[in-house]
Amino acid sequence: MSPVLNIHRSILGQPWHWRGLATDARDPGFAPDDLVTQLLLARGCPREDIDRHRAPSIREFMPDPSIFRDMDSAARRLADAVQSGESVTIFGDYDVDGATSAALLIRLLRDLGLEARAYIPDRLMEGYGPSGEALVRLHGEGASLIVTVDCGAQAFDALEMARDAGVDVVVVDHHKCASELPLAHALVNPNRLDEDEGAAHGHLAAVGMAWLLGAALVRELRGRGWFKERPEPRLLDLLDIVALGTVADVAALRGLNRAFVAQGLKVMGQRRNIGLNALIEASRLTRAPTCSDLGFALGPRINAGGRVGKSDLGVRLLTTQDAEEARAIAQELDELNQARRAIEAEVQSAAEQLCETKGNHSVAVVAARGWHPGVIGIVAGRIKEKMGRPAIVIAVDEHGIGKGSGRSIAGVDLGAAILSAKESGLLQAGGGHAMAAGVTLAEADIDRFEEFLEDQLADRVAKARGERALLLDAVLAPGGINPDLVTAMEEGGPYGMGWPAPRVAAGPVKVVKADIVGNGHVRAIVAGDDGRSIKSVAFRQADSELGQALLSAPPYRKLWIAGRAKIDDWGARPAAELHVEDAAWAD
Repeated sequence: MSPVLNIHRSILGQPWHWRGLATDARDPGFAPDDLVTQLLLARGCPREDIDRHRAPSIREFMPDPSIFRDMDSAARRLADAVQSGESVTIFGDYDVDGATSAALLIRLLRDLGLEARAYIPDRLMEGYGPSGEALVRLHGEGASLIVTVDCGAQAFDALEMARDAGVDVVVVDHHKCASELPLAHALVNPNRLDEDEGAAHGHLAAVGMAWLLGAALVRELRGRGWFKERPEPRLLDLLDIVALGTVADVAALRGLNRAFVAQGLKVMGQRRNIGLNALIEASRLTRAPTCSDLGFALGPRINAGGRVGKSDLGVRLLTTQDAEEARAIAQELDELNQARRAIEAEVQSAAEQLCETKGNHSVAVVAARGWHPGVIGIVAGRIKEKMGRPAIVIAVDEHGIGKGSGRSIAGVDLGAAILSAKESGLLQAGGGHAMAAGVTLAEADIDRFEEFLEDQLADRVAKARGERALLLDAVLAPGGINPDLVTAMEEGGPYGMGWPAPRVAAGPVKVVKADIVGNGHVRAIVAGDDGRSIKSVAFRQADSELGQALLSAPPYRKLWIAGRAKIDDWGARPAAELHVEDAAWAD
C-alpha cells in the first residue's frame, strides 16, 4: 500500500495510510461525493448494509435474547421474583459499566413493581467482584436472589459459598471466562467459551447484556399475563443508561452497540433521567450530550465515586427519583472527579519515571507502594498511549499485595494473557477482556509476572507495533476544516472504540503561532497555501517530538498535520479546529 502523501515516516515515526482502500480503488458503485458512504465502507461496513448503519436502530440490530446460554433461565428466575415480591439485590462493579448495569435493572424492576436493592463493593476495602462473605451477608439480610452485573464470571469461591448458603445468584457479565464456569443459577455472558451464536456479541458491555436480560424478562412476564392489568415498561427509555455504560467501558461501537449508543443519545437529549440530567448540568454541558461527552465528561464523574469516593454514588444518582438528591450527588461526583485528577497526575508522573528506568519491555509493568488504586487504570491508559504498548500499573498495599489495572493496544489480547497467568498460579485473582484487565498478586511475584507477560506477548506486541500506521479518511486544504465538514462526518457515527472517528490531514501549512497551554497541551495557529488559517491543539504533547515540532517549526518549513476535526463552540460563532495526532514535514 502506498503511503498517503508519500509519508513513510511521520514525526511520530509511522506511515500514513488510507483507512480501508484508497478512493480510486473502491468498487464501481462507489459515489465519491457521498462522504458518509465512504466513512462507513472504510470502517468495514458491507455495501449492502449501508442503509442499516446510516441510522442504526434497535429493531435492525437486536438479536433474540434467547440465543445466549442461560438467558431464559435468568429471565424465568427474575420473573418468579417479580411475581412473588422477593427480596432482590443487584450486586454491581464500582465502575461506570457496573453502575449503569445495576441502575438499569433496578429501574426496570421498579417499573415492574419490585423494589430491588443495590450493593456496590468498596474498591479499597472489598476489591473487585463478589466475595462469598458479602453474598452470604446479603442473603442473611433477606435477599433470596442476587444478580451480579459486570462481575462474577471468575467468582468461583464466592458463588460456591452463596450456593451452600441457599441463595440463588444470577451472573450477568461480559469479561472473559475460563473453560470451567462458577456455580450459579444462571450465568449470562457472551464470552462464555461454550457460547454459539451469542459469541458474535462478545463486544457488548455488561450494561448491554443487562438490557437484553431486561428484554427477556419483559417477554417472559408478558407470556405469563403479568401486563394484563398493569402497563408494560418501556425498555427503550433506559437506553440513555445503556449508552453511557457502553461508551464509558470503551466497548467496540459496532453492531448492536452502535444502535444502543445512537438511540441512547436521543433518549439522553430528552433529559428524562433525573440523575443523568443533574450530571449533565454538573458537567457544565449546555447542549445535548455527544458520544465524546459520555466518555470524557459524564463517565469520569460516575467513575470518580468508585475510584476515590463512595462506590455507590453512581448507582444512587442514576436511580434516584428526587431532583434535590440528584443535584447533591452530581455535585459530589464532580468534586470527587477534580480530586481524582490531582491524584492521577501524581501517580502518572511517578509511573512514567519508573518506565524510563526500566527500559523498553513489550508490556510496561510498573508498581509502587502508596499509589492510589482508584486511578491506576487511567494511568495505565495514559502510559499505553504514550509508549504505544500495553501497560499495567500496580498499587501495592501495606500488606505487600498488589492490585493492578492494565490497558492494551489493538491486536494484543491482554485479558487472555492475564487468565493464563492466573491459571499458572502467578496471580491471586485476575480477568478482563482484550483491551483492559485487572490483577491481584503478591509484591514478590511482580517480576515473575512481568517475565511471564514478556514470554506470552512479546511477539504479538512487536507485530502490532510493526503494523502501526496513522489511518486517514481525507486530505484537505486548511479551508476544508470547517463546521460543515464536521457535521457531515458525524452522520457516519456514533464513533468510538472499534468504529473510529474520522481522521483528516490538512496542509501543507506553516505554523504562525504556537504555545503551551493547560496540562502540557500545544496550541498552534497554522496557515495554508489557500490563505486560510485554523486553530489546532495537540493534547498532552508538549514534551513529545510532535509537540516540539509544532513549537519550534521555522516559518519557512511547511507541515502536513493530521487529526480529528472538531467543533469549537466557545466563541460567538462555532468554528472548526483540528485535534492534532501526528504531523509530517512537507519538504
